[in-house]
Amino acid sequence: MSHWSEIFYFSIISAALLLSVVGLWFTAVMPGIDRWGKRFFLRYFVVLTVCCFSGSIELILYHYPVSGAAIYIVVFIELLFISLPLPMLTTYMLHACGENMRSSRLLHATLVLMAVYFVVLASSPFNGVFSYATPDNQDYRGPLYALLLLPLIAILLLNLTGAIRRRAQMSHKAFLSFVIAQVPMMVALLVMLFVDALPLFDISYVVSPLAMYSFILSDQIEQDLRNQREIAQQQREIAHERASVMVLQMRPHFIYNTLMSIHSLCSLDPEKAQQITMDFTNYLRRNFTAVASDSTIPFSTELEHTRAYLAVEQAQYDDMLVVDWDTPFTRFRLPPLTLQPIVENAVKHGMDLDSDPLRISIRTRYTDSGTDIIVEDNGPGFDPSDESKPHTTLNNIRQRLEMMCGGSMSIMPRDGGGTVVTVTIPDSTAE
Repeated sequence: MSHWSEIFYFSIISAALLLSVVGLWFTAVMPGIDRWGKRFFLRYFVVLTVCCFSGSIELILYHYPVSGAAIYIVVFIELLFISLPLPMLTTYMLHACGENMRSSRLLHATLVLMAVYFVVLASSPFNGVFSYATPDNQDYRGPLYALLLLPLIAILLLNLTGAIRRRAQMSHKAFLSFVIAQVPMMVALLVMLFVDALPLFDISYVVSPLAMYSFILSDQIEQDLRNQREIAQQQREIAHERASVMVLQMRPHFIYNTLMSIHSLCSLDPEKAQQITMDFTNYLRRNFTAVASDSTIPFSTELEHTRAYLAVEQAQYDDMLVVDWDTPFTRFRLPPLTLQPIVENAVKHGMDLDSDPLRISIRTRYTDSGTDIIVEDNGPGFDPSDESKPHTTLNNIRQRLEMMCGGSMSIMPRDGGGTVVTVTIPDSTAE
């Protein structure tokens, strides 16, 4: 081998070794591929690394006075590890198709050919027909060297034929990556039937799985993205279903309280009870669709809900319930039954007929992040951290705000006594 040929071969093997190490590192640290695939490619690149490393050691040993046995061992290791990726590719294809490997005739045939190759390789130093060493420790091809490669070529042909027959069972990218991984190997083996081109074979063995890995990784990422989109769609559907359930849970409570208020007025002021009954009937007829909606509604509609409720409560409590309205900003959307249950909660927990009148202030203000709805009362106060009292209604409101419009709700004590509830609706809900 000439000096320039040695430099060329050593450069090729060094590049192959570098690429195999890069592939090994890339497989170890890169997320996005399934567990089985990661283990497969880790083992694959380990085999390729050992193969390329032994090839580089072989070229180095030719320049030192070592025994022919040492060179043969290195060459044997290289030729042995060259063959190992072929049955590994067979197992990859069967896994991609979901086949049982233990009962696969294709895998059994591949293993038989591997055994034939191993026997021929192990016997080559004793018969000299496949390869032989000269007195100056140079390894040469024997007259039947081509027979040594025939089992490997047969395995590649079986794999390619098997992949074509199973194409419908594999994804497009999996099939394409499998073919791309084997065609350069087949070409390199066919060239080696006539020319000693083992370093070129090494580089084809490394470039092919790198291309294969990139295709598989791309396919896995696309599949993960599809799964994430499906999960996101399912989460949105679940969010709407949960929102509908929450709305239905709160509507009977609101109706029950309203009817009880009307019942109380029937004996105290029949005419007022009659008027409130008519207002309540109109409210139900006008807003039933909006209340049962699984999407956001205009804030003006929610204001109507709240005014209808407060009209009933004020008719019952007269001067004991005072409401201040300051809502200049109304052109945005929010989940149904957001404001009304907050106000109802303030009346329920704040009203005390033996104390001062309950004052409730309802305001809206525009901020840089959206619109705030502020409900303030001078009742006894509300402690969100108090686990002894259920806060189902407020928790439902908070969850629906997050799920349906990305909003939020905060509850703070009011200076001088009482509670301040602030609902923040983001700009994306503006009408």
